[in-house]
Amino acid sequence: MRILGLSFGFHDAGACMLQDDQIEFAGHSERYSKLKNDPWINHELISAAIEGGKPDVIVLHEKAWLKRLRNIYGRNWYAFREPTQRQWIKKFYPELKGIPIKDYAHHETHAAAGVLSSNFNECAVIVIDAIGEFDTATIWKWENNNLKKVHTTSYPSSLGLFYSAVTHHVGLKPMEDEYILMGMAAYGKPENWKPLSKKMGERYFRMKHPWISHRQCIQMKENLQRGLPKGSFVGVDEFDMAAAAQDQVEQRVNAYAQYAKDITGSNNLVYMGGVALNCVANSMLTDIFKNIFIMPNPGDCGSSLGAAALHLHSTSGERVKFNTPYLGHNIEGKYPIKKALKSLKEGELFGIANGRAEFGPRALGNRSLCADPRGPDVKDKMNVIKKRQKFRPFAPMILEEYVHDYFEMPGGISHAPYMQFVAKCKKPDEFPAIIHEDGTSRVQTVRKQEHPDLHKLLTEFHKKTGCPMLLNTSLNIKGQPIVNDEEDAKAFAKHYGVKVHVRD
Repeated sequence: MRILGLSFGFHDAGACMLQDDQIEFAGHSERYSKLKNDPWINHELISAAIEGGKPDVIVLHEKAWLKRLRNIYGRNWYAFREPTQRQWIKKFYPELKGIPIKDYAHHETHAAAGVLSSNFNECAVIVIDAIGEFDTATIWKWENNNLKKVHTTSYPSSLGLFYSAVTHHVGLKPMEDEYILMGMAAYGKPENWKPLSKKMGERYFRMKHPWISHRQCIQMKENLQRGLPKGSFVGVDEFDMAAAAQDQVEQRVNAYAQYAKDITGSNNLVYMGGVALNCVANSMLTDIFKNIFIMPNPGDCGSSLGAAALHLHSTSGERVKFNTPYLGHNIEGKYPIKKALKSLKEGELFGIANGRAEFGPRALGNRSLCADPRGPDVKDKMNVIKKRQKFRPFAPMILEEYVHDYFEMPGGISHAPYMQFVAKCKKPDEFPAIIHEDGTSRVQTVRKQEHPDLHKLLTEFHKKTGCPMLLNTSLNIKGQPIVNDEEDAKAFAKHYGVKVHVRD
């Protein structure tokens, strides 16, 4: 059976095509339309998805009638001007005419995207995001090949909407720049943000201290979908504001995870939803769960895979075979190891655009900007190229066999292939380009079996320099999608004067 999973209509639309239990394609709409976080699918994306043949069924990541009911409840009348997903497909995609369409609930497809691509036979599943139809945080139990919801937090209570409201309050773009807010938090002054965090907890949450009730720790006093109330925290330093909001998220994610552990009794966790992209909060979960899996695309785009995988499981009992995040557009040719090594020898900042694009918001070696992490001025040079704020750090990708020599990994984990946790660097003075203000780095470990070419590049660089890591950031400019195809790579190189190696 060919199953086309689609997620669109809110932000970061995506598509995933399954051929039985094999993932044939999974990609982001923005990479084809060139519109950052494009909420709608487009013909280029659909053409890429159905290149191997049309689907037997189309599966959507949420239930439109429930979403409309919630918009009535929230008096969000503007949302009714937008077409439903079914209407969008019918109006603009005649090539999909006549194909039956199914749908599943928003948080169920989030949960399925994680658990059905994991290796766990039993686990707790947590989903925390801004908003689904009504669900904003849910806990599930996966056992005996069955996924069961065991707890729900409903709109208007939402940890994701709280974080987005603060993102907007400090002048950033909500539903897009939350990761910048997370980075800003390290610059807050403890004497300012600690009392500010307490005020936030008291003003916005029913339980001012999440330890009072793990079960109700995300319940809120106010609906923050339209932002913080007017007059809130006027004149407060934006970095202190970010640190306070981050502290609230960390405390409440931690408390909710403890509740999930208590009611499921599992040592294994699958964590999904947009809030699962907060890698600082993620790192605390290793104190609660022994094994953690976060699919590399835990946000809404990843639910295109979740919708398809859920339908596969519902109809056949089978789980999708998820072996790699490299599932998008393919740039063919030999991985540019020699060219990359030459650029490193010459002290250049350079791009790599080769192989299949990553399915997820983070570049993992196939659409990356790279550099030697040891240079004292590398971070500033890279931020100028990417047109980012100077305070923002970059991530290291490191040979997994050396990770404990350089980083204090949370929970002692060795395997972190998707850049989802932060760790203290043991030798920060040697690698200034990948160290944040708080001394941490968002680490990506590299195994030979998961990406043999990238592993070889890092191995050769290590042999030549004694350094087993490279600086890695996404091959894009702030506010623009990651480079997708060879034409994008050429345009990037020409416009920004940065070498982009496509193949050796």
